[in-house]
Amino acid sequence: MTALALDIGATKFAAGAVDSGYALRGVRRVPAGVADPWAACRELLRVVAKDMRVTAVGIGAAGPVDVPGGVIGPLNLAPWRDGFPIVERVRALFPDAVVRLAIDGACLALAEHRLGGLRGVRNGLALTVSSGVGGGIVADGRVLVGRTGNAGHFGHIVVPGDETPCACGGFGCVEALAGGMAVVRWARARGWPGETGTELAAAGRAGDPIALAALDRAGTALGQAICSAAALLDVDRVVISGGFAQAGESLWGPLRAAVERHARLGFIRDLAVDLSAIGEGATLVGAGVLAVEG
Repeated sequence: MTALALDIGATKFAAGAVDSGYALRGVRRVPAGVADPWAACRELLRVVAKDMRVTAVGIGAAGPVDVPGGVIGPLNLAPWRDGFPIVERVRALFPDAVVRLAIDGACLALAEHRLGGLRGVRNGLALTVSSGVGGGIVADGRVLVGRTGNAGHFGHIVVPGDETPCACGGFGCVEALAGGMAVVRWARARGWPGETGTELAAAGRAGDPIALAALDRAGTALGQAICSAAALLDVDRVVISGGFAQAGESLWGPLRAAVERHARLGFIRDLAVDLSAIGEGATLVGAGVLAVEG
C-alpha cells in the first residue's frame, strides 16, 4: 500500500508519503498564501508521489469542511472560502486511490490517539494553537467526526465576557483571542513593534510588558475554553500542539491558572493539560493515519 497525506493549513500546505507504521517520508511544504492554492497542492502531491502507485490519500484541512460532500472552505484561504471540491480534484489525480477527508483537528486527534499524548486514553482533547486554534475529540476511544465533519471546532468556543470579532463572523471566539495571528494583532495595536508569534514569545521571555499582557490574555482564554470543553465532554486529558503553543511559561502559566480556577467539578478536577510530544506536523501525521486506516 502506498498512501499519501496532505495537510491544508492556514499558513502552509504539506504533503508526504506514509508507511504502514504512519511514518512520513519525502515531506514537502509550501506557504499557503498563494493565488492558486490547488496548483500548489497538486504540485506537492505530484512531487511526493513521483513513481509511486498511490492507493490511498488522507486529507486534513482547516475548517469548516463538508466531509460528506468532499468540500472544504477554510476561513483563512480566501480563494476557497466559499467551498472547494478537494476530494474530487485529488481523486482525479489518483483515480485508483481511496481519498479520505477530515478536518485538521480530527487528524490531530488521530495522530495523538495513535502515537502521541492520547495513546491509550479513551476520552481526551487534542488541540492545536498556531496561527489559529483548532481541535479534535476522542470519546469512548474513537475520534468524533460529527454530522458534517466539523466536530471539535475548538477555536470557536466563545470565551465569556469578550466581544473580539472573529473571522467566522462571530464574537469572542477563543481563536480571536489566542490564535497566534490574533495575539500579534492585539499586541501591535498596543504599541508592540514585532510581527510574528515567535517574536512575541521571545519578547515575553524578555519581560516586555505588552507581550506579557498579550500572552496572559491568550493563555487565560485557552484555559477557560479548555475547562468548558472538558466539562461538556467529560475528558481527562488534553494535549496541545502547534507553533504558538511553544511560547513558554508566559502562555502556559496563565493557561494552567485558568484551568485550576475553572476546573472545579469533581470529574475534571484532575484534568491533565500537556504539550504534545509529536510537535510540528501532527496534522500531517494524522492525515497519514486517516489514509492508512480510513
